[in-house]
Amino acid sequence: MLPEDEQRQLQEMEQALCRDDPKFARLMRAGDPRVHHGRRLIPALLGVVIGVGLLVAGAVTHRLYLEAAGVVIVVLSLVWAAACWRRYVGGIRPARSGAGTTTATGTKHRSGQTRRAWMMERMEQRWRRRQEGDGGMPGRTRS
Repeated sequence: MLPEDEQRQLQEMEQALCRDDPKFARLMRAGDPRVHHGRRLIPALLGVVIGVGLLVAGAVTHRLYLEAAGVVIVVLSLVWAAACWRRYVGGIRPARSGAGTTTATGTKHRSGQTRRAWMMERMEQRWRRRQEGDGGMPGRTRS
């Protein structure tokens, strides 16, 4: 977790990015797996509601085919919702520290770390180097 002042600076940079380039900010948010799985969770839960409605309608009208359709829809929707929920929650959990491999550039990859998280980590490292006066881009010199 970042310290409070760095988190505030990061939020300010994100807000500035949203103001300067809203299309890019929207694209980055849409690429977030949590957003994708969260969107898939809504239709799955809607399917559960529809299935329960069919189940109740079949019980009231004594139509066996409505009850069967309701049960099938509920079961399939619950399986879909459970899978989406696991992926949604899995994207939120922080990666384990310590375990990982080192790449040729010397940066450390954690097992299971997403490409976006790895990219953000590299950007944070560059930002820190710039703040310390080291430049930021390996192999480049300032003119």
